Amino acid sequence: MLLLVLVGLLIIDITLLYNTKNGISAERFLPEKLSNGDENKITLDIQNKYNFEAHIELIEELPYQFQKRDFNFQLSLQKKEIKAVKYSLNPKERGLYEFGNLNAYANTGLKLATKKYILAKKKELKCYPSFLKLREFDFQTFNNSVVSYGTKKVRRIGNSLEFEQIKEYVSGDDIRTLNWKATAKSNQLMINQYMEEKSQAVYCIIDKGRAMQMEFEGLSLLDYAVNATLAISNVILKKQDKAGILSFSKKLEDIVVAEKRNSQMSLISEALYRIKTNFSESDFSSLYTIVKRKIRQRSLLVLFSNFETLDGLNRQLPYLRALAKNHLVLVVFFKNTELNVLIEKESKNIQDVYDAIIAEKFLYEKKQIVNELKKYGIQSVLTTPKDLTGDTIEKYLSLKSRGLF
Repeated sequence: MLLLVLVGLLIIDITLLYNTKNGISAERFLPEKLSNGDENKITLDIQNKYNFEAHIELIEELPYQFQKRDFNFQLSLQKKEIKAVKYSLNPKERGLYEFGNLNAYANTGLKLATKKYILAKKKELKCYPSFLKLREFDFQTFNNSVVSYGTKKVRRIGNSLEFEQIKEYVSGDDIRTLNWKATAKSNQLMINQYMEEKSQAVYCIIDKGRAMQMEFEGLSLLDYAVNATLAISNVILKKQDKAGILSFSKKLEDIVVAEKRNSQMSLISEALYRIKTNFSESDFSSLYTIVKRKIRQRSLLVLFSNFETLDGLNRQLPYLRALAKNHLVLVVFFKNTELNVLIEKESKNIQDVYDAIIAEKFLYEKKQIVNELKKYGIQSVLTTPKDLTGDTIEKYLSLKSRGLF
């Protein structure tokens, strides 16, 4: 009798589930592209078309980069009810992400039978450098608090290439700027007056060598530099300067010439999306040759690299000094936050003491690198990966307000 009752309930359960052809429907709402290192929000709209309460298990097939094989949701829907399921993903590398099927397993209250639905098809998304935080850093562009107190804004009148006006010659004017055609027409001396160029060229240079492959909270230093480059390029264009990028390792591989046009951010974003390392030692002599040949106008060069020791800097210092003769060079490199863990750790044996001393030595060398660069007129930013973007933007705004480029 119990067996007959069980069989009868099973038949009822199957009939309820399979009588309705499309008992469960769903739609997956994905962004146009993913933002690297940020929380990307994704929404699933699930609708119950059955005439009874449905118990549903959703299994989402995430891209393999996330390494999640049990990403599922349990929910109950009343008849004809629509419910939104929201979750977020934080990708840690740029590239192509493929979302698989959205699988739903529906049950009645009896839960004796299950019907499977494939509700959303496969879709590919590209993961670009962090663009979701651009608006956050836009605020810094017009926020005076990012410039240190006591910083003097300078407007320099010089002989740059930006023409301002033709005016009458007065005592003290530079006679080299005499405009002879205007003088002949007006029968009095006329000169060309120039003003400091408003649109200065700023190039973000990314070192793709193996020194940039260290990881911090799942992201490599290269990806932190890429994200910071996108954010600072956006700020540069908002400040009416020209933004450009180039990357190097053994040779030049990616370059976007500094311009101030509407499509510039799109060009920069596409170039940054393609940047990958070849895990080789970076050739700074090649960088010097590239800059000398490609960048003729005095520019601000923001170099994202990493120097762990003073000896490592000294090998590249001659090339940085050569670049600094014709350009304003800003070297951005990273603090090793793992060293603080060793220093603050309680020493229980001789090995712990030795580790702490070595860690302090490496931290001290980082400060020596800053002083060594300063000695030769090279600007620097020593920062943690987490604060990289904000500190670099702040330094750029400070240099601009002081009229150093």
